[in-house]
Amino acid sequence: MPRAIRLRCALALAALVALDASARAAQEGPTEEVPYVRTPQAVVDAMLRLAAPRPADFLVDLGSGDGRIVITAAQRYGTRGLGVDLDATLVAEARARAVAAGVAERVRFEKRDLFATDLAPATIVTMYLLPEYNLLLRPKLLAALRPGARIVSHDWDMGEWRPDARLTVAAPDKPVGIAKESTVYLWIVPARVSGRWRTEVPRDGRTVPVEIAFTQAFQDLGGEARIDGRAVAIERASVAGARVLFRFEDGGKGWRFDGRARGDRIVGQVSEDGGPPRPWRAFRVE
Repeated sequence: MPRAIRLRCALALAALVALDASARAAQEGPTEEVPYVRTPQAVVDAMLRLAAPRPADFLVDLGSGDGRIVITAAQRYGTRGLGVDLDATLVAEARARAVAAGVAERVRFEKRDLFATDLAPATIVTMYLLPEYNLLLRPKLLAALRPGARIVSHDWDMGEWRPDARLTVAAPDKPVGIAKESTVYLWIVPARVSGRWRTEVPRDGRTVPVEIAFTQAFQDLGGEARIDGRAVAIERASVAGARVLFRFEDGGKGWRFDGRARGDRIVGQVSEDGGPPRPWRAFRVE
């Protein structure tokens, strides 16, 4: 075989091997651990202010390090918590710190892979990871957490999932970076309402059936409503936790809807422009 052909074959084989390795990495997730960087206390305080924890909350810190987020939440807000980390030394340090802070009965720390952690009980999730970890965790967070759960991330966002709030915090003792400041992001897990729904609206002393087709991208809603065979656009629509807000107009009249999603129904109030609110509910068709 001529040398040029052998070289092209070798290059093609190397490219196939690299492509296969990339595909496996995409399926299996990052193979390297997130490097541990202590979160400055000023940033911890800001993360908890955004999360607004209460005693009834359960906070899970993914990559909890020395446990300062979970411990601070328990001390200041009475919040129960779980911290998970792959570093057994850091887990032991966090447990000792919890005992010293007097909150060991409200928190626990486990040596555990964050991707294997059950997030269903959490009402707050905090993390200081890397961008690729945030994106890999995003589907798990959306699927496992209940509507209204809060997610707070230090320094890294969630790609196209727009944060519900963010703030910049001065962090002079931050061990990485030049600017010595941090960005903290908050997301509120939205209810999943995309699809078809049936409801009714009041008109001239009677009720008129309406079918609504919602499209959803995280907390943003769109779609259309069909009334008497006519399609009208959904306006000013959003999902804030379980709360669903939208409006549409038909025949010169507008209706405003404000409800809470509960599984396959939305229950709340509807008001015609300028009129009093009335009880309203919608039922999922699909």
